[in-house]
Amino acid sequence: MSTDTDSDTAITAGVARADRVRDRRVRRTLFGCAAITVVTTLAIFAVLVDNGFSYFYGVKLHEAVLGATLDQQVSLTEFVTGTRWAPDHARPSHGILPIVYGTLAITVGSAFVSIPIGTATAIYLSEYASPGVRSKLKPTLEVLAGIPTIVYGFFAISFVTPFFISPAGDLLGYNAGRYNLLAGCIVVGVMTIPMVSSLSEDAMSAVPDDLRNAAYGLGATKFDVSLRVVLPASISGVFASYILAVSRAIGETMAVTLAAGQQAQITGNPFNEIMTMTAYMVSMARGESAVGTVEYQSLFAVGMVLFVMTLTMNLINDWIKRRYREVYQ
Repeated sequence: MSTDTDSDTAITAGVARADRVRDRRVRRTLFGCAAITVVTTLAIFAVLVDNGFSYFYGVKLHEAVLGATLDQQVSLTEFVTGTRWAPDHARPSHGILPIVYGTLAITVGSAFVSIPIGTATAIYLSEYASPGVRSKLKPTLEVLAGIPTIVYGFFAISFVTPFFISPAGDLLGYNAGRYNLLAGCIVVGVMTIPMVSSLSEDAMSAVPDDLRNAAYGLGATKFDVSLRVVLPASISGVFASYILAVSRAIGETMAVTLAAGQQAQITGNPFNEIMTMTAYMVSMARGESAVGTVEYQSLFAVGMVLFVMTLTMNLINDWIKRRYREVYQ
């Protein structure tokens, strides 16, 4: 009997030891997967900083650490405050403001399209739609989010712009070309509607029904419950969807390249052609600039600015979620 007990104890101990070994392996594997994302982000940032440093000083950062002579290439003041962007022209100019303006104009303009429509769609799906309608409409929106962005670009130049432009080439009384800021705003706004509506609807659906029933018990209408109870209770998730949509608009490439054009300028006319930072990176990457030249290094300087803008939006997103998050028991 004692031998059987000792045998059972040894088997149990062996099984427990094997479970611990397996748990350690799983934990290390999962940690490795998480570390890959962190290392990749740090590597991207290091490449941008290293090559961006050479854009301003003409040498790599690691070469500067080794004591290489620093030959000034581009003035940081000109880069930050200049109003003409043409690094690859015969008379080069390195003022990044025009393409930053183009990026922000597309971002703000698309937000005026995606945020109202996406929020209204989320309220409808969460509060008004029947289960059957919701089961069909929400997957359709998610399919819309999976369409390649270059398709949206072709949609802009083949439908959006021709829809507004008259045969005489006028857009609401203004001279307009095939590429314009308005078309870029519309197509990027349509592209980010599914992100706003889907994430906002998830946040609204997570609001407990007790809050809705309490409002109904006090005589509130469905409209009042939707706007004064559900929306404020889910505000952190709704704001998070806004920030993610804006971040998507900032980093959008092919849609704005095909819709808004590639002319770097600061203009208040929405019917004029503009250029975003991503559109410039596309045009420069497919150009003939030699590796190591100032024109080539400008890619990394612009990428660094774009990285900082996107990182800032993500930090704002995290702060909003922590600040306004509601926890229900």
